[in-house]
Amino acid sequence: MPNVTLEIPSVLRRYSAGEASLRVEAATAAEALERVFDVYSDLRSRVLDAGGRVFPYLLFFHNGREVRRDALAETVLSEGDVVEMIGAAEGGAHDDVRMRGFRTRVSVEEALAVAVDGLARLPAEDVAVTESALRVLAADVVSDVDVPPFRRAAMDGYAVRAEDTFGATLYNPVRLTLCGESMPGGPAASAVPAGGACRIMTGAAVPAGADAVLPAERAREGEGVVDVIDAIPPGKHVARVGEDVDRGTTLLRSGRRLRPQDVGLLASVGCSPVSVVRRPRVRVLVTGNEILPPGSRPDGNCIVDSNSPMLAALVARDGGGELEVVRLADDRAAIRGALAIEGADVILTSGGTSVGREDYMPLLVGELGDLTVHGIAMRPAAPTGIGRIGAARVFLLPGNPVSCLSAYDFFAGPCIRTLAGLPEEWPYGAVELPLAGRIASQLGRCDYVRVTIGEGGVIPLATKGASILTSVTRADGFVVVPSASEGLPEGGAVVVHLFDGWSLGGA
Repeated sequence: MPNVTLEIPSVLRRYSAGEASLRVEAATAAEALERVFDVYSDLRSRVLDAGGRVFPYLLFFHNGREVRRDALAETVLSEGDVVEMIGAAEGGAHDDVRMRGFRTRVSVEEALAVAVDGLARLPAEDVAVTESALRVLAADVVSDVDVPPFRRAAMDGYAVRAEDTFGATLYNPVRLTLCGESMPGGPAASAVPAGGACRIMTGAAVPAGADAVLPAERAREGEGVVDVIDAIPPGKHVARVGEDVDRGTTLLRSGRRLRPQDVGLLASVGCSPVSVVRRPRVRVLVTGNEILPPGSRPDGNCIVDSNSPMLAALVARDGGGELEVVRLADDRAAIRGALAIEGADVILTSGGTSVGREDYMPLLVGELGDLTVHGIAMRPAAPTGIGRIGAARVFLLPGNPVSCLSAYDFFAGPCIRTLAGLPEEWPYGAVELPLAGRIASQLGRCDYVRVTIGEGGVIPLATKGASILTSVTRADGFVVVPSASEGLPEGGAVVVHLFDGWSLGGA
């Protein structure tokens, strides 16, 4: 069996542990690909569709000569041969598509690979514990104290020696001598002698000698004495040292998004400041002569910007931090200047991404940086673009609100979550249910279908317009029709991603 090399494109190397090539033994190009899948299993679903066909966004070359994707099994290899797998991800990105349309469109899978290629979570920063809620831990937290650090009363009553209460009943009480008092935050009371009882409140230190706290309702206090009317076992109502947290315990792991109760736990062990992942800085550019700022009312031929408040909420959900929103007219120079400002980790644009005469955004991103993808085989959100300007990831989101939401969720959301230290995957809950009506689709295109859930199962909404924002407010969630399918049959099981089921993410 000849030894050959299969080269992996940069956009897929996150699924090959960063490796650019792999040496394998294979007789054909198809066998070489299988040997690579044996080593890097996550590559398979990024190279082959559900039917085992190579995705159309990939090209193959054998010793420099292009090989048809359907001819890999017939491509015989010899010792030392090289098979190159190349991502054809441009999709018209370097063309002026205004008033002409897209030459080609890349798949959703390839566009996502470009969106998250080479990403890692941002560096750590320290914040006060009181400011750490919903932040992502950058390091494990190990307690260097016991909580509680002393034996603590868990009830209001009397600290006693349990053996002194044995045999006590309502009709045959045991009399103990009142010998002191212990209050929360106060100095430790003197040791409790045999036959003694110390008045104590919840949270106070249990004095030496005592091994139980007798609830107040199970005793009667008189002048200098306490009559016990019920026996109590040793250890009852006494919180041991370290009962909540033992010194040296790992409390929370790196990567966890801190919930309110987590913040309380960190505060209880004196953990401040807290090391958390820096939140991505996001700039949102909204363009359009017809756009009015949020808070306005629609007027004349103008509409209110609904995308920036929606994007701000999505960015906050996904762990984004500083958010700057800039609204611009369709002015090439002004848009170019806003794109060129440094400091953002992610730039989201809304509008100006398609084929209209004043859709400048794709050309300007190409001038200032690199527009890797423009035009994606999906509905809605086909005019989406993905690129970089300096260190910033840039996502060109369509201006139609549903397209904007869809494009953000598919591509920008995974990027922001990864930078913030959260899981790349959608933060929506999901449920599998039967489809109440057939969903038609086009082979080679991924569809984002808004649905409701009724007694008969999943019901596709009739409204498909990308500008109909109420279609996503009326929907319970959405179903994704993969590009390898021509639709989904009535009665078939589908996965519904629930709009109301999103989570904070993190372990």
